[in-house]
Amino acid sequence: MPTEYAAGRIGAVELPSPVALLRAFREPDDPKRHRHRVLAVAHELVECHECRYNALLAAHAPNAPSGCVARSLQLVDDTDAHRTELVGRIDNWVATHVQHRTGASLHTETLGAVIDRMAAKWVAAQHALGMSTPAGPHPLQLDDDAQLQWSRLAELADGYKDLITDVAEHRRRLPVW
Repeated sequence: MPTEYAAGRIGAVELPSPVALLRAFREPDDPKRHRHRVLAVAHELVECHECRYNALLAAHAPNAPSGCVARSLQLVDDTDAHRTELVGRIDNWVATHVQHRTGASLHTETLGAVIDRMAAKWVAAQHALGMSTPAGPHPLQLDDDAQLQWSRLAELADGYKDLITDVAEHRRRLPVW
């Protein structure tokens, strides 16, 4: 039996639901995403992971010229630096807007790190299906890798749902540093 999402409302602030987060990954121009700062940043993280994925493909392409490899690896470094900044934006939002109960169990990752991992898995799952993130669908090829990537994304979404429910119900707190 599926469980209902317990709204991640903490006082006047609401953490985005897993559905809203996955929608923000998928839809670059969704007006609802702009209502929540975390969702806008989450979409930027997907764009970073897409850029990183493509740069690594170019760097590892057979017969790639050394200049292309160097540019691709520099792009990966620049993208990772931008991802770090985006994760920090989410974590700063949490530090400013989410009140935690003293004594609640501390989660091992910041919310920004959790969303970054989900964004990376979203991109991997899209590519496993033969879909590129902003360009749209290509012919679907459902193979073992696609099933594995989508299963892992679903597990991360379930874990995210549990985390924000626990935070909203003051059983868990998010690290901020």
